[in-house]
Amino acid sequence: MTRKERLEKIIRREKADRPAVNFYEAGGFLVDTEDPDEYNIYNSESWKELLEITEKESDIIRMVAPDTVEKNPVYNDFFHTEIYEKDNSRFTRTTLKAGGREMYSLTRRDKELDTIWTIKHLLENEEDLKTYLSLPREVFQAEYTVDNLKKTEADLGDRGIVMVDTGDPICMAADLFEFGTFTLMAFTEPLLFHKLLEKLSEHILERTQFAAEYFPGHLWRIYGPEYATEPYLPPEMFKEYVQRYTGPMVEIIHKYDGKVRLHSHGKIKNVLDYMVEMGADAVDPVEPPPQGDVSLEYMAENYGDKLVLFGNIEITDIMNLPPDDFEKIVRQSVREGKKAEGFVLMPSASPYGREIPANAIENYRTMIRIVKEMET
Repeated sequence: MTRKERLEKIIRREKADRPAVNFYEAGGFLVDTEDPDEYNIYNSESWKELLEITEKESDIIRMVAPDTVEKNPVYNDFFHTEIYEKDNSRFTRTTLKAGGREMYSLTRRDKELDTIWTIKHLLENEEDLKTYLSLPREVFQAEYTVDNLKKTEADLGDRGIVMVDTGDPICMAADLFEFGTFTLMAFTEPLLFHKLLEKLSEHILERTQFAAEYFPGHLWRIYGPEYATEPYLPPEMFKEYVQRYTGPMVEIIHKYDGKVRLHSHGKIKNVLDYMVEMGADAVDPVEPPPQGDVSLEYMAENYGDKLVLFGNIEITDIMNLPPDDFEKIVRQSVREGKKAEGFVLMPSASPYGREIPANAIENYRTMIRIVKEMET
């Protein structure tokens, strides 16, 4: 059975020769290990070693979003982006001018880490939100292409599958605010927050419709639902802010024979029924306590006939545990996860620093070895 065939069977909850093993963002996002850019952490020798293992041994799931061909020219009437470098960091400042007011966001990327820190968020209060809501819908419109998805799939061959990658309305909304301001706005200004989600839904649904129609029958990852999970927001707000606005994305994807994997770190136990109600086909990363609140055993017994389970290896365990201790965790995860109708052994994230320690490389090899022992 090829790696592609294995993943396709598991996603349909059909019997495969063994569980799949996937390294999430490592191998999920295409990177250039030969790019000499000083901000490219992936040209280090340890990353090259990990990515070689990933490409040769793991069940690859490439995460790819439809390319934006062109934004509506109206966008430039309101937004301006400036990129500059200072003190070994790269900064991106995005300025919004509207309604006689000026707002900006500022992010920082450091040379040794592949992560972006938001120093200042675009919206800080109710007046900022009202100004944002006044923007014409044309600002958010764009033309898209799925040519990049098709090329990635062709290049990948039978080594794995392509997964369409997209945020949902609550993800786009939450990113506009500092996290505390987001939760306060969602709690205390539900009418305004609904208006924001409705506004963001328009272009997200347009892009979803385009990609689902012209790249049908594929797995999708929708990220963002975790913003409406405990302890940040109560379960009833998941129904209000996720099921109501992310649900239509799921319906569109299903219309074109696609499958949906909802991405939600943290505590998901009290929103799992909502996920099932809205039509989710899979969930990741199913984090164990204390980061999460469900075991793989609980998930397999209660939802293993409804959801394909992707997880539940914590990235901190990969990075920090000695191989002998890590092997015990992997064996427990496989033992519990294989009880579900579909299971992919997968970490909760990937390393984001330039250097990966030797024990972590060995731990990734352990994941491959243990799953391959189950091959029939």
